[in-house]
Amino acid sequence: MPEQAGSGAEVPPVQKLFTLRNLRKVFPNGCIALDGVDLEIYESECLLISGSNGSGKTIFMRILAGLLEPSEGTILFRGEALGKRGNFRRELGIVFQDPESQFVGETVEEDAAFGPSNLGLRGPELQGRVKEALEKTGLWQKRSFSPRRLSGGEKRRLAVAGVLAMGCGIIIMDEPFANLDWPGVVQVLQIIRTLRKNKHTLVILTHELEKVLGLSDRLVILHRGTVKDQGKPEEVLNRLRPEYGVRDPRHVYKTVEDCSWLS
Repeated sequence: MPEQAGSGAEVPPVQKLFTLRNLRKVFPNGCIALDGVDLEIYESECLLISGSNGSGKTIFMRILAGLLEPSEGTILFRGEALGKRGNFRRELGIVFQDPESQFVGETVEEDAAFGPSNLGLRGPELQGRVKEALEKTGLWQKRSFSPRRLSGGEKRRLAVAGVLAMGCGIIIMDEPFANLDWPGVVQVLQIIRTLRKNKHTLVILTHELEKVLGLSDRLVILHRGTVKDQGKPEEVLNRLRPEYGVRDPRHVYKTVEDCSWLS
């Protein structure tokens, strides 16, 4: 079971959200993107999935989110096949690597309201959801700004706000630190820390372990479409092999707990 990073104490048993078995994705040109992925994702954990470019992280994310169908394999959500749980997409939100691709509103407030309004929320309930989400992400004071006027870190925070406004408890982040300067990285990490505190389930796909590993519960290494290792971050790093293309950040930081730009 997952264990809180650096807590030194066992976490009470938690529910499996996702169970993936023999997950494969083969494209018409014969390219094998995923090849027999077996994985569990637990409620309220912060799971990091790392791997070099071409390891299959993005394809995995799209399949997990229901945006792409696997060629083979089984995906269970809360113990049932995804097709039998039509509401699962209301529980899961994605923050893409390029957050601007998600923006549809003319203002920050309009953009955060887009998702929940599509779910049928109206009036005071919608307004309350949006205000709460923008306050949690520190964007309420910029609610009248154009999303494109925001900094890189603020844009990712707005993408998170839209997910929170929809009531999603599961959040996937695809390379959340890409193209961000130090202040932007810190802003995103502060949001991740807050989401963990509030018991959200986080699946973070990144190769920048030095920035976020200290906030994680579990580390998965994906290489050429297969899961090569998974477990407590320190134990996985101790078994890391050069061919996986993942850097061990402990050559700069003393411990796994130190691997965070919030330090």
